[in-house]
Amino acid sequence: MSARGDILDRPEPLAGSFWASVTLHVSVFAAIILSAWYQAHHPHETWGDLHGGGLGSVSVTPVARIPLPSESGPVNPVANDTKSLAPTPPPKPKAQPKPKVKAPEPDALPLIERKTPRRPAQPSWEKNTYREQQRDQPNQVYSQSGQRMVSPMIGMSGSGGVSMGDNSPFGNQFGQYAELIRNKVGSNWKTGDLPVNLRTAPPVVVTFTITRDGSVPSRSVRITQSSGNQAVDFSAERAVLESSPFPPLPLGYSRDSADIEFHFELRR
Repeated sequence: MSARGDILDRPEPLAGSFWASVTLHVSVFAAIILSAWYQAHHPHETWGDLHGGGLGSVSVTPVARIPLPSESGPVNPVANDTKSLAPTPPPKPKAQPKPKVKAPEPDALPLIERKTPRRPAQPSWEKNTYREQQRDQPNQVYSQSGQRMVSPMIGMSGSGGVSMGDNSPFGNQFGQYAELIRNKVGSNWKTGDLPVNLRTAPPVVVTFTITRDGSVPSRSVRITQSSGNQAVDFSAERAVLESSPFPPLPLGYSRDSADIEFHFELRR
Protein backbone atom coordinates (compact mmCIF):
# COMPACT_ATOMS: atom_id res chain seq x y z
CA MET A 1 0.00 0.00 0.00
CA SER A 2 2.86 2.39 0.71
CA ALA A 3 4.43 1.71 -2.71
CA ARG A 4 1.29 2.79 -4.54
CA GLY A 5 1.03 5.96 -2.53
CA ASP A 6 4.55 6.93 -3.54
CA ILE A 7 3.52 6.97 -7.23
CA LEU A 8 1.35 10.04 -6.71
CA ASP A 9 4.24 11.87 -5.13
CA ARG A 10 6.61 11.38 -8.06
CA PRO A 11 7.13 14.47 -10.31
CA GLU A 12 5.96 14.02 -13.93
CA PRO A 13 8.40 15.20 -16.67
CA LEU A 14 6.73 18.00 -18.80
CA ALA A 15 9.73 19.52 -20.52
CA GLY A 16 9.45 17.38 -23.64
CA SER A 17 5.76 18.12 -24.21
CA PHE A 18 6.27 21.84 -23.68
CA TRP A 19 9.02 22.17 -26.26
CA ALA A 20 7.12 20.02 -28.75
CA SER A 21 4.11 22.37 -28.48
CA VAL A 22 6.28 25.46 -28.90
CA THR A 23 7.93 23.94 -31.99
CA LEU A 24 4.52 23.13 -33.56
CA HIS A 25 3.16 26.62 -33.08
CA VAL A 26 6.31 28.26 -34.44
CA SER A 27 6.18 25.98 -37.50
CA VAL A 28 2.54 26.87 -38.26
CA PHE A 29 3.20 30.60 -37.87
CA ALA A 30 6.21 30.37 -40.19
CA ALA A 31 4.18 28.47 -42.79
CA ILE A 32 1.52 31.20 -42.82
CA ILE A 33 4.11 33.94 -43.32
CA LEU A 34 5.83 32.03 -46.14
CA SER A 35 2.50 31.43 -47.87
CA ALA A 36 1.58 35.11 -47.73
CA TRP A 37 5.02 36.11 -49.07
CA TYR A 38 4.69 33.62 -51.93
CA GLN A 39 1.24 34.84 -52.88
CA ALA A 40 2.47 38.41 -52.97
CA HIS A 41 5.53 37.74 -55.23
CA HIS A 42 4.11 34.96 -57.44
CA PRO A 43 0.50 35.83 -58.62
CA HIS A 44 -1.44 32.88 -60.05
CA GLU A 45 -3.98 32.75 -62.87
CA THR A 46 -7.70 32.94 -61.89
CA TRP A 47 -10.62 31.56 -63.87
CA GLY A 48 -13.32 33.78 -65.31
CA ASP A 49 -12.61 37.49 -65.49
CA LEU A 50 -8.89 38.40 -65.81
CA HIS A 51 -9.43 41.29 -63.42
CA GLY A 52 -11.55 39.30 -61.00
CA GLY A 53 -10.80 36.80 -58.34
CA GLY A 54 -9.83 39.35 -55.71
CA LEU A 55 -11.41 39.75 -52.34
CA GLY A 56 -13.77 42.60 -53.26
CA SER A 57 -17.45 43.38 -53.62
CA VAL A 58 -19.51 41.93 -56.43
CA SER A 59 -22.17 44.09 -58.08
CA VAL A 60 -25.63 42.51 -58.35
CA THR A 61 -28.56 43.98 -60.32
CA PRO A 62 -31.85 43.09 -58.59
CA VAL A 63 -35.01 42.60 -60.68
CA ALA A 64 -38.67 42.71 -59.69
CA ARG A 65 -39.56 39.38 -61.28
CA ILE A 66 -38.07 36.81 -63.60
CA PRO A 67 -39.98 36.54 -66.89
CA LEU A 68 -41.12 32.96 -67.35
CA PRO A 69 -42.87 31.56 -70.42
CA SER A 70 -46.66 31.50 -69.87
CA GLU A 71 -48.94 28.68 -70.88
CA SER A 72 -51.11 29.36 -73.88
CA GLY A 73 -54.81 28.62 -74.00
CA PRO A 74 -58.19 30.03 -72.85
CA VAL A 75 -58.42 31.27 -69.29
CA ASN A 76 -60.84 29.26 -67.13
CA PRO A 77 -62.96 31.74 -65.08
CA VAL A 78 -64.16 29.13 -62.57
CA ALA A 79 -62.18 27.49 -59.80
CA ASN A 80 -62.67 23.88 -60.92
CA ASP A 81 -62.79 22.70 -64.49
CA THR A 82 -66.15 20.93 -64.41
CA LYS A 83 -68.68 20.23 -67.11
CA SER A 84 -71.83 22.33 -66.88
CA LEU A 85 -75.18 20.52 -66.63
CA ALA A 86 -77.14 23.48 -68.01
CA PRO A 87 -78.43 22.96 -71.55
CA THR A 88 -76.99 24.96 -74.37
CA PRO A 89 -79.02 27.95 -75.56
CA PRO A 90 -81.38 27.29 -78.45
CA PRO A 91 -79.98 28.20 -81.85
CA LYS A 92 -81.17 31.42 -83.38
CA PRO A 93 -83.70 30.85 -86.14
CA LYS A 94 -82.49 31.61 -89.59
CA ALA A 95 -84.39 34.12 -91.68
CA GLN A 96 -86.50 32.31 -94.25
CA PRO A 97 -86.38 33.79 -97.74
CA LYS A 98 -89.67 35.17 -98.97
CA PRO A 99 -91.23 33.23 -101.82
CA LYS A 100 -90.95 34.93 -105.14
CA VAL A 101 -94.26 35.96 -106.65
CA LYS A 102 -94.32 36.40 -110.39
CA ALA A 103 -95.63 39.82 -111.30
CA PRO A 104 -98.59 39.68 -113.71
CA GLU A 105 -98.35 41.26 -117.10
CA PRO A 106 -99.63 44.84 -117.22
CA ASP A 107 -102.27 44.04 -119.87
CA ALA A 108 -103.47 40.76 -118.35
CA LEU A 109 -106.35 40.32 -115.94
CA PRO A 110 -105.48 38.48 -112.70
CA LEU A 111 -107.16 35.04 -112.61
CA ILE A 112 -107.66 33.11 -109.42
CA GLU A 113 -106.60 29.49 -109.92
CA ARG A 114 -105.69 26.62 -107.63
CA LYS A 115 -102.09 26.61 -108.82
CA THR A 116 -101.70 30.33 -108.26
CA PRO A 117 -99.24 30.80 -105.35
CA ARG A 118 -100.69 32.69 -102.46
CA ARG A 119 -98.90 35.45 -100.74
CA PRO A 120 -97.83 34.65 -97.16
CA ALA A 121 -100.23 36.08 -94.62
CA GLN A 122 -98.81 38.72 -92.33
CA PRO A 123 -98.98 37.74 -88.63
CA SER A 124 -101.42 39.73 -86.52
CA TRP A 125 -98.94 40.02 -83.64
CA GLU A 126 -95.76 42.00 -83.43
CA LYS A 127 -92.42 40.28 -83.74
CA ASN A 128 -90.61 39.64 -80.47
CA THR A 129 -87.41 41.64 -80.85
CA TYR A 130 -86.46 41.40 -77.18
CA ARG A 131 -85.07 37.86 -77.49
CA GLU A 132 -82.84 38.84 -80.40
CA GLN A 133 -81.31 41.71 -78.42
CA GLN A 134 -80.77 39.61 -75.31
CA ARG A 135 -77.23 38.33 -74.79
CA ASP A 136 -76.71 34.74 -73.70
CA GLN A 137 -74.36 34.37 -70.73
CA PRO A 138 -72.08 31.30 -70.54
CA ASN A 139 -73.25 30.45 -66.97
CA GLN A 140 -76.97 31.10 -67.57
CA VAL A 141 -79.61 28.38 -67.14
CA TYR A 142 -82.17 28.33 -69.94
CA SER A 143 -85.76 27.15 -69.96
CA GLN A 144 -88.12 26.27 -72.80
CA SER A 145 -91.12 27.82 -71.01
CA GLY A 146 -91.92 31.51 -71.17
CA GLN A 147 -91.68 34.06 -68.44
CA ARG A 148 -94.14 33.84 -65.58
CA MET A 149 -97.00 36.33 -65.69
CA VAL A 150 -97.34 38.59 -62.67
CA SER A 151 -100.63 40.41 -62.30
CA PRO A 152 -102.97 41.24 -59.39
CA MET A 153 -105.84 39.74 -61.41
CA ILE A 154 -104.33 36.23 -61.24
CA GLY A 155 -106.06 34.03 -58.68
CA MET A 156 -109.24 36.10 -58.50
CA SER A 157 -112.55 34.27 -58.28
CA GLY A 158 -115.45 35.73 -60.23
CA SER A 159 -115.31 39.48 -60.45
CA GLY A 160 -113.42 40.13 -57.24
CA GLY A 161 -110.31 39.27 -55.32
CA VAL A 162 -110.30 37.08 -52.20
CA SER A 163 -107.11 36.87 -50.17
CA MET A 164 -106.07 35.80 -46.69
CA GLY A 165 -104.66 38.34 -44.27
CA ASP A 166 -101.00 38.70 -43.38
CA ASN A 167 -101.53 37.09 -39.95
CA SER A 168 -102.45 33.67 -41.32
CA PRO A 169 -102.09 30.92 -38.67
CA PHE A 170 -101.05 28.33 -41.27
CA GLY A 171 -97.86 29.96 -42.55
CA ASN A 172 -95.80 28.13 -45.16
CA GLN A 173 -96.14 24.72 -43.52
CA PHE A 174 -99.87 24.43 -44.23
CA GLY A 175 -100.05 26.69 -47.26
CA GLN A 176 -101.95 24.06 -49.27
CA TYR A 177 -104.76 24.02 -46.73
CA ALA A 178 -104.92 27.83 -46.74
CA GLU A 179 -105.14 27.82 -50.55
CA LEU A 180 -107.96 25.25 -50.38
CA ILE A 181 -110.18 27.32 -48.10
CA ARG A 182 -109.38 30.49 -50.07
CA ASN A 183 -110.57 28.88 -53.32
CA LYS A 184 -113.71 27.57 -51.66
CA VAL A 185 -114.67 30.95 -50.19
CA GLY A 186 -113.84 32.73 -53.46
CA SER A 187 -116.05 30.38 -55.49
CA ASN A 188 -119.01 31.04 -53.14
CA TRP A 189 -118.68 34.83 -53.30
CA LYS A 190 -121.54 35.68 -55.66
CA THR A 191 -120.67 39.14 -56.90
CA GLY A 192 -123.20 38.75 -59.72
CA ASP A 193 -126.02 39.39 -57.24
CA LEU A 194 -124.66 42.87 -56.51
CA PRO A 195 -126.03 45.92 -58.34
CA VAL A 196 -124.77 46.26 -61.91
CA ASN A 197 -123.78 49.89 -61.50
CA LEU A 198 -121.50 48.96 -58.59
CA ARG A 199 -118.09 48.49 -60.26
CA THR A 200 -115.59 48.71 -57.40
CA ALA A 201 -115.70 48.93 -53.64
CA PRO A 202 -113.16 49.21 -50.80
CA PRO A 203 -112.04 45.90 -49.31
CA VAL A 204 -114.15 44.08 -46.73
CA VAL A 205 -112.39 42.21 -43.90
CA VAL A 206 -114.25 39.20 -42.47
CA THR A 207 -112.90 37.11 -39.59
CA PHE A 208 -114.12 33.66 -38.52
CA THR A 209 -112.96 30.54 -36.64
CA ILE A 210 -112.43 27.04 -38.05
CA THR A 211 -112.65 24.23 -35.50
CA ARG A 212 -110.73 20.93 -35.62
CA ASP A 213 -113.45 19.14 -37.65
CA GLY A 214 -113.63 22.03 -40.19
CA SER A 215 -116.91 23.55 -39.05
CA VAL A 216 -117.37 27.31 -38.61
CA PRO A 217 -119.52 28.56 -35.72
CA SER A 218 -121.92 31.17 -37.06
CA ARG A 219 -121.32 33.45 -34.08
CA SER A 220 -117.59 33.63 -34.93
CA VAL A 221 -118.24 35.18 -38.38
CA ARG A 222 -118.06 38.96 -38.12
CA ILE A 223 -117.11 41.96 -40.25
CA THR A 224 -114.13 43.77 -38.76
CA GLN A 225 -113.75 46.29 -41.59
CA SER A 226 -116.66 47.49 -43.72
CA SER A 227 -116.49 48.58 -47.33
CA GLY A 228 -119.08 51.27 -46.80
CA ASN A 229 -121.63 49.36 -48.89
CA GLN A 230 -123.99 47.09 -46.98
CA ALA A 231 -124.66 44.83 -49.99
CA VAL A 232 -120.93 44.10 -50.46
CA ASP A 233 -120.48 43.43 -46.73
CA PHE A 234 -123.38 40.95 -46.61
CA SER A 235 -122.18 39.15 -49.75
CA ALA A 236 -118.73 38.60 -48.22
CA GLU A 237 -120.21 37.35 -44.95
CA ARG A 238 -122.59 35.03 -46.80
CA ALA A 239 -119.67 33.58 -48.83
CA VAL A 240 -117.96 32.44 -45.61
CA LEU A 241 -121.14 30.93 -44.15
CA GLU A 242 -121.97 29.05 -47.36
CA SER A 243 -118.44 27.63 -47.55
CA SER A 244 -118.76 25.94 -44.15
CA PRO A 245 -117.90 23.24 -43.31
CA PHE A 246 -114.29 23.21 -44.49
CA PRO A 247 -112.02 20.16 -44.53
CA PRO A 248 -110.65 19.21 -41.09
CA LEU A 249 -107.56 21.02 -39.91
CA PRO A 250 -104.23 19.38 -40.85
CA LEU A 251 -102.98 16.67 -38.50
CA GLY A 252 -99.76 18.56 -37.84
CA TYR A 253 -101.60 21.69 -36.74
CA SER A 254 -101.05 22.01 -32.98
CA ARG A 255 -104.22 23.93 -32.02
CA ASP A 256 -107.85 22.82 -31.96
CA SER A 257 -109.08 25.91 -33.85
CA ALA A 258 -107.74 28.54 -36.25
CA ASP A 259 -108.73 32.21 -36.46
CA ILE A 260 -108.91 33.25 -40.13
CA GLU A 261 -109.01 36.73 -41.67
CA PHE A 262 -110.21 37.16 -45.26
CA HIS A 263 -110.10 40.28 -47.47
CA PHE A 264 -112.81 40.72 -50.14
CA GLU A 265 -112.21 43.37 -52.81
CA LEU A 266 -114.72 44.01 -55.59
CA ARG A 267 -113.24 44.68 -59.03
CA ARG A 268 -115.16 44.70 -62.28
